[in-house]
Amino acid sequence: MIGMRPVCRLMDEVLASVAETIKNFAVIYLVDISEVPDFNTMYELYDPCTIMFFFRNKHIMIDLGTGNNNKINWAMRDKQEFIDIVETIYRGARKGRGLVISPKDYSTKYRY
Repeated sequence: MIGMRPVCRLMDEVLASVAETIKNFAVIYLVDISEVPDFNTMYELYDPCTIMFFFRNKHIMIDLGTGNNNKINWAMRDKQEFIDIVETIYRGARKGRGLVISPKDYSTKYRY
């Protein structure tokens, strides 16, 4: 169930806090993958919390430096950092790109 784990609650708080700020170029949908399992295998949805990006019904990938370009599967704590990612994806997707480069490198060598 969404929001039951601490990582999900943390990310839910960030999503709720930025929803108003990004409303002109992004909409946030929360989906319980146990209720809607159709894409679980296709997108490898098995983490407690996963954020994916779509633009005009097309999955937009983002290179975060983690090796997984399909999704964000950790809780982001910084609201502005998440807004920057959403803006980057929006700008790239409007230009027709299916893969955009994150404004920050999230590879393990830079994580705390």
